[in-house]
Amino acid sequence: MNNSVTNTARLLGAGLRALLVLTLVTGVIYPLAVTGIAQGLFADKANGSEIKADGKVVGSSLIGQSYDLPLKKGQETPAPDLKWFQGRPANGLGTNTVNTRYKLILSGATNLAADSKVLVKQVEDAKAAVVKDNSVNGYTVKPSDVPADAVTSSGSGLDPDISPQYAAIQVHRIAAKNGLPVAQVQKLVDEQTRGRALGFIGEPRVNVLELNIALKNLLAKN
Repeated sequence: MNNSVTNTARLLGAGLRALLVLTLVTGVIYPLAVTGIAQGLFADKANGSEIKADGKVVGSSLIGQSYDLPLKKGQETPAPDLKWFQGRPANGLGTNTVNTRYKLILSGATNLAADSKVLVKQVEDAKAAVVKDNSVNGYTVKPSDVPADAVTSSGSGLDPDISPQYAAIQVHRIAAKNGLPVAQVQKLVDEQTRGRALGFIGEPRVNVLELNIALKNLLAKN
């Protein structure tokens, strides 16, 4: 009887010690080590790939933002603020009623089939808007000039980047709205264009937030 109790106590003691050791290793030491390595070697990525302007965090390079005018009475959808470069359409799974900086509270695609009448209508309407908004005196955008990323949302609905082609057809509008030379705005786009990762992964891209920050800085100098 005493031996049985003693053995049970020993087993419980060994199990408790194992639990404490594993908790210390996997719950404290390992997370602290991983966090320390991440902060030491990959601080930018570990902290959410933050983008700063005027000393403040204004967003992440991984998540797109909206550049809209204030919502007017009777409007359900705000109009885009055409003084700024616009990103891709954000047709995701839901709306964010808490944090109004980003339009989506969920990351996801529309799940509409390629032959969906709803999707076709969205694309047609978006293309017409891109042509109308970006056609200014001396520069006309043709429907054939509009790239796919200007009229479709990404798989996540939160894409922060646009193609150089979409940025380029916005240049004349940005120049006209802000009283800037076209060449100066195009230079901004060229400077903000990033190539393929390792020279072959992905596509050339322009981060819209970084581009608009560069535009804001240019306007402040003029």
